[in-house]
Amino acid sequence: MIDLYYWGTPNGHKITIALEEMGLEYQIFPINILENDQFQPDFLRISPNNKIPAIVDQDGPNGEAISIFESGAILQYLGRKTGLCYPSNEQERVEVEQWLMWQIGGLGPMLAQYNHFKNYAKEPHPYAIERFSKETERLFAVLNRQLVGQDYVAGQFSIADIAIYPWLSIYEKLAVNIEQYPEVKAYLERIKNREAVKKAYSIQL
Repeated sequence: MIDLYYWGTPNGHKITIALEEMGLEYQIFPINILENDQFQPDFLRISPNNKIPAIVDQDGPNGEAISIFESGAILQYLGRKTGLCYPSNEQERVEVEQWLMWQIGGLGPMLAQYNHFKNYAKEPHPYAIERFSKETERLFAVLNRQLVGQDYVAGQFSIADIAIYPWLSIYEKLAVNIEQYPEVKAYLERIKNREAVKKAYSIQL
């Protein structure tokens, strides 16, 4: 059994998608970030960076419980644990890891900042909006090129796609013209229609 400390954000969705894709048994412990649950001492012992998601795998290495924070680390752990969505061949694994890190270091943070300044900042910040808007468009273009001729970012469906999809899926909130990125548009539909993804997004807290 895996304990998932979760809220319905893009980073939270990464882990519910992974758990559903990998067929792992889990239970959800809601961490309401709107009420600052992430700062509670019990949660901080699991996630010292006070961010969701985090997991505790009760059947970890050597049969002992292990706690893991940061979505990328969780995805890699679950992939190694199950042998699913994370190839064992080193060349293929490196390809997956490159795009996983691209999401963690680029797509996620840039879209999050753009979303904040565009939709939630109390005062207008034209420079920030322009900066993160341009970077968002650049990242969509990078992904569009990568997807030419293949269904998934590293060839086969992987933890990289699981990480990328939830952030891409907020494109409407960012007023991204998805028609400019036909490969990305098709990719979004492809992943959206996976049964595990449908189930992950149907979770109600």
